[in-house]
This record gives sequence, structure tokens and C-alpha cells, in this order.
Amino acid sequence: MNMGKYVSVAIDGPAGAGKSTMAKRVAKELGYLYVDTGAIYRTVGYHMWLMGIGPRDADGIRRCLDDVNIEIQHLEDGVQHMILNGKDVTGEIRTPEMSKYASGVSAQKCVRDFLLDMQRAFARKNNVVMDGRDSGTAVLPKAQVKIFLTASPEERAKRRFEELTEKGEKASYEKVLQDMKQRDKQDSERAIAPLKPAPDAVKLDTSGNTIEQSISEILAIVRRKLG
Repeated sequence: MNMGKYVSVAIDGPAGAGKSTMAKRVAKELGYLYVDTGAIYRTVGYHMWLMGIGPRDADGIRRCLDDVNIEIQHLEDGVQHMILNGKDVTGEIRTPEMSKYASGVSAQKCVRDFLLDMQRAFARKNNVVMDGRDSGTAVLPKAQVKIFLTASPEERAKRRFEELTEKGEKASYEKVLQDMKQRDKQDSERAIAPLKPAPDAVKLDTSGNTIEQSISEILAIVRRKLG
């Protein structure tokens, strides 16, 4: 895939590694478009959930994909808004339950094929910072910069727990940690585009880092790679 004159920065990593927060800030700093691929998959998962289709029902999912119309809007609030069949579902797709559901749905090859062109189209027409689980391996294998963010499961669960608590949602750290480990297992063992660093990705462990420290390290990697 020819990336043309535009620059692509792919940031991958497991759930709770801070990809979205950091990628959004890095994109703003660089003046690039931020693309949250996880939100795109969650939107498809949410549609299947609304339709009563299980995450392992490949035939049902395939049939329903024709009814999925996804738009992405980048508004002044800096949030990537997901529009599903004309309705803004940005808030609905962010629950822990939907996270687990979307992981199952996104393991289906038909879903990944369906969304691949949409994600690549952004990179063909814009300088992008794209985050996800396979941005640097499956979506943008020729991205000029690839970073694999990680942190210990305990650190990631702590961050997610604090995030949920700040939103006023009831959460248990133990349950969040259990879900995190289950999600890691699902994402790493799936047959289609499993979670793994691209061979040419720079690995960055953010355990113990503040967000500001991690963002500075990411920006340093980007600038070094782009010369």
C-alpha cells in the first residue's frame, strides 16, 4: 500500500495501555488527524448487540454488516464521535461490557475485512495517528512510525478503574483486572490479526510513567523516526 505524501503513526498495544489518551494528545501536538480504530470496532459490536447477534455468530454478523453505516466526526471537543446509522453512539460504546463484546466481534474476519478499507482511507488522505491493536501490523503495515505501548496488567487495570470511577461508574478493581487479563488472552490468541508488536515497532513500557512522560517519549520516537 502506497502511503503517498502523508505520514502515518501507528500506536498499538493491549487494553488499558493508554493508547487513546496518548495518541489523541500526540496527534494534537503534531497537527495530525487522530483515528481510534478500537472505537470503530466497538461501533460494529454495538450494532450486533442491538440486533441480538452473539459475538461468535459469524454468519449472523456477516449478514448484518450490510446494515452498518459508520461515519466518524472530529468535533471541536477533540473527541472522535462515532455515528452509527445516523445516531451518535460515542458514549454507548465505552462501557466495559461493550469492550468485551466488541473484542469477540472484532475477531471475525468478515468484520476486519469490512473495516480495513475505511481505516486505510484515512491514512491515504491525511497525516494520521492511528491507535488500535493491529494498526502497525494489519491496517498500516507501511506506516512510517510504529509504536507498541504496554504496561503491566495491574497498572493498566488501575488506570481503567480510576477512569471508570472518575466517570461516576461503579467498578471493582479486581473485576477490572480480571476483565483486562481475559481481554489480553482473547486479543493475543485470536486467529485473525492477533495482538502482537510489528517487527519494526518501537516498544514502550509506560508502567510507572505519568501521561506527560509517556507523551514526551512518544513524540521523541516520532521525531527521531521522521528525521
